[in-house]
Amino acid sequence: MSESWLLQGGLIVDGSGATPAWRGDVLLQGERIVAMGEGLTSASARRLDCAGKVIAPGFIDVHTHDDALVLEQPDCLPKISQGITTVVAGNCGISLVPLLTEAPQPPLNLLGRTGFRFASFAAYQEAVNAALPAVNVVSLIGHTALRYATMGDVTRPASPAELARMEALLDAALAEGAQGLSSGLFYQPAAAAPAAEVLALARIVARHGGVYASHLRDEMAAILEAMHEAADTAFEAGVPLIFSHHKCAGPANWGRTQETLPLIDRFAARQGVGLDVYPYLAGSTVLREDLVDGVIEVLLTWSEPYPELGGRSLADIAAEWGVDQKEACRRLQPGGACYFQMHEDDVERVLAHRLTMIGSDGLPHDRHPHPRLWGAFPRVLARYWRERGLFTLEQAVHKMTGLSARQFRLQERGELRPGWAADVVVFDPERVQDLASFEAPLLRSQGIDAVFVNGRQAYDGGTAVLVRAGRALRRSSGPGQG
Repeated sequence: MSESWLLQGGLIVDGSGATPAWRGDVLLQGERIVAMGEGLTSASARRLDCAGKVIAPGFIDVHTHDDALVLEQPDCLPKISQGITTVVAGNCGISLVPLLTEAPQPPLNLLGRTGFRFASFAAYQEAVNAALPAVNVVSLIGHTALRYATMGDVTRPASPAELARMEALLDAALAEGAQGLSSGLFYQPAAAAPAAEVLALARIVARHGGVYASHLRDEMAAILEAMHEAADTAFEAGVPLIFSHHKCAGPANWGRTQETLPLIDRFAARQGVGLDVYPYLAGSTVLREDLVDGVIEVLLTWSEPYPELGGRSLADIAAEWGVDQKEACRRLQPGGACYFQMHEDDVERVLAHRLTMIGSDGLPHDRHPHPRLWGAFPRVLARYWRERGLFTLEQAVHKMTGLSARQFRLQERGELRPGWAADVVVFDPERVQDLASFEAPLLRSQGIDAVFVNGRQAYDGGTAVLVRAGRALRRSSGPGQG
């Protein structure tokens, strides 16, 4: 159903990062923006008074694990309520495609347990479009998923035959519209893969004009070496590189963004490079004994043997059981946790960097998830733009829209321009605020007043999605194309 909307009298922040905000109107017709200016009129359009509000492109969440969420909970309320209109799934080497299993091993179980039923990317896209999610879905193919799909033993490098099978699966998925490749060499099922294995796959991505996103082999003591490995792999393959959720983790590494960010600038002088970040001091992933050091706080997000303990401190659980935290960690597995690994100074440096995009990295299947699932994007605006002044409003929006679309090669999205996709968010710059916390992680943000996906109003600041108008986006597709 085609809709026409006239958004009137708002502060237009176009997502380019270059154009100063200006007051005016935006006219949406069908799936496109058809006009922008002052004093626009339309006899047929529904009107939305945006006085005192910001009109911006819909936010693009470049780092998600929403592969199954968009199928199982297609309202995608955690995302649409933040102003997110497009998600990039399949990060950290973890994707539903092309693995068929009823027993996904960590870290693949971060996507839940029931979604690994798609032998081809085309089949996954068909399922997404049948589910009709509230947001658009862009997908990467995970290196770890490829390994499990082709190898009986993932604790070693792939054989030439196994690597050839991985290349063929990746090539087919890219031909069917996947956006690129992700890796998670930090995780045990991919840790045995040498750089040459990833390079061979990255060369396939280059042939299709895709991107490569890397969860580094190490984000702690050996982070510089891991960054060089990822950058050299991408450079040799000829693909743009995204450093996933860039951080310097662990107290011994606090302050090292003063080394890593200049290194990223040096890489950017020779190759296409980007990075994403979530605006919190804690990360969240599977429960791992090597990340439990007795120093940082660890918050349990889920546990298969002890589901009732989700949301509790690992230290408190260990004390209650009369064991140390590592032993408690072992007993709670398989599970997930938030690790308070970062320092605020580092988070702010990364957020402010000119190449940094925003990604929530939320884990929708956690029983007690990290609050970034519901609050990452409003938090950037509330804490880091409005309160801390780390960047201008135009720069903040650019990090969530235009920059993201450019880095991930999303055509005709990410900016407000006539002829481009009518993915739009209207928010109150004074009220926008994340409310989700580590204690109460499921609270909707406030100040997101209207969200339009492909020209249809999907959200009005309430408790439910109004309309689901998203779709699976193929690589290089524009609005109106699947």
